[in-house]
Amino acid sequence: METNIEIIMSLIMNAGNSKSYSMEAIKAAKENDFSLAAEKLKEAETAINAAHSTQTSLLTKEANGEKTEISLLLIHGQDHLMNAITFLDMAKEFVTLYEKVSGFSINVNEGN
Repeated sequence: METNIEIIMSLIMNAGNSKSYSMEAIKAAKENDFSLAAEKLKEAETAINAAHSTQTSLLTKEANGEKTEISLLLIHGQDHLMNAITFLDMAKEFVTLYEKVSGFSINVNEGN
């Protein structure tokens, strides 16, 4: 079980890092720093890939007949991964949206 705890903590850590980088990407895009936003999204992708790799190792062990003890920590790790994946997807959309609107300036007096 000790090895599984290390694996699960890796899952939690990498998923958490991905979510943090995703949030940093949104913040950078909000401030019109799109190169930083792109860098943070890349870091988020790297972290989520590491987390997903960890999950895959657990699934592979299970498929090979090595049962994984279901624990609250494992469920917590899976929850972190699912939320991080969703957050990264949304961060990409937010960055794209900020990029699109950054070039537009609404002049409320225009046409009067």
